[in-house]
Amino acid sequence: MDILWVCLFCVFAGPVFGDNVSSKARSCSDVRQFYSGKGFSLSGVPQTEISGEHLRICPQGYTCCTSEMEDELASLGRRDVEGLVKDAGRSLQISLGGQYKSFEGHFLDLMNRSENSLQETFRVTYGSLYTQNGRVFHDLYGELRRYYRGSSVNLEEALNEFWARLLERLFKASNPQYTIGDEYLECAAKQTETLRPFGDTPRDLKLKVTHAFVAARSFVQGLVVSGEVVRKVSLVPLSPECMRAVMKLTYCPHCRGMGSAKPCANYCRNVMKGCLANQADLHTEWRNLVDAMLQVAERFKGPASVDVVMASLPLRISEAIVTMQENAEVFTSKVFQACGNPRMAGTHSSATDSEIGKRGKIIEDKASITTTSTTGARLEKLVLNVTAKLKDAERYWVQLPGTLCSDRVVAGPANEDKCWNGMTRASYLPEVMGDGLASQINNP
Repeated sequence: MDILWVCLFCVFAGPVFGDNVSSKARSCSDVRQFYSGKGFSLSGVPQTEISGEHLRICPQGYTCCTSEMEDELASLGRRDVEGLVKDAGRSLQISLGGQYKSFEGHFLDLMNRSENSLQETFRVTYGSLYTQNGRVFHDLYGELRRYYRGSSVNLEEALNEFWARLLERLFKASNPQYTIGDEYLECAAKQTETLRPFGDTPRDLKLKVTHAFVAARSFVQGLVVSGEVVRKVSLVPLSPECMRAVMKLTYCPHCRGMGSAKPCANYCRNVMKGCLANQADLHTEWRNLVDAMLQVAERFKGPASVDVVMASLPLRISEAIVTMQENAEVFTSKVFQACGNPRMAGTHSSATDSEIGKRGKIIEDKASITTTSTTGARLEKLVLNVTAKLKDAERYWVQLPGTLCSDRVVAGPANEDKCWNGMTRASYLPEVMGDGLASQINNP
């Protein structure tokens, strides 16, 4: 923000020129130098001061500014302040964008690690049972990624579809001697609600995965929306009334031969509060957005945190598969009772259910390796950084006028009676207005 302060100082203070207004034949060399330094042509600029009845914004009196100069400087003042508001917003955007990228990178890394862990351990543990049905697991992670990125995926339906497809594959694998068609599988699937072949894992995972992913998606979308709000609002053009007020605040002192006088602090605040009244009216909605994100951040703590859920996902799925395999005989028997016996196949696989069941238990120790404190500590740090930035920005819109009227660009307490008050070098007596459009009705 140091660059912003320097820019503000240049805009409000300008070069230091002589302030002697007692001589009616004062030279305009200082103003000409100042005006030329702003990139304007000196054509038509007086050599010595002239009568100022033509001025429509600045106090009338002897002056070195023409009507054209007043118009040019008024437009420049508006561009100056619009640029400063944009720069201040860009600084907050960069901060929010940096937090978004950090969180996004860590979250996607969690998902990649979880999927890679599942692939490595399942390939060793389940052999052909996994390699022949790996698409089921790959599609699950694909749906989770799509949901996180904001697509219209129904998370509960995606999880239900995963368990349904997995049940089909395991049911066929445990009954290779039968020919099992789609209609029979539909009948078998209808029995899962009462028979619960995977135990409590699907229901428990649905709650935890939904909790974690809703929080993660809401959090990153909140960061994106926050940055976009700041970007769009920071580009709102200033009104004609504001342009005149900024001209009177920043450049009229030069027209009056008081270029070295800094604006009175309260005068600057009133001008900026008036210019940024609409932005200040966003405060309530902005604060609600920040508060909502802070509440979401609380959901990244505890056993349902996204890092814990993602790290434990391979293990929980393996537990469900083992449960299914251990109860395959009972489940198959009850399905046969409800759906009838399927047609016998001509040949069947040599891999027995007991062999698959024995291999399935190996994953428990391997999958637990992925659940480390390192990822949790990193996520906690990321969330703490984001929440700290959000808390700092909670009053951004109502604090913006004060930011633009910092001590570096307005007169300090020691010069309260020697500052530019809009008319001359003296004290500024009006009180500072409140925030928002309704408070500006009496803004002088």
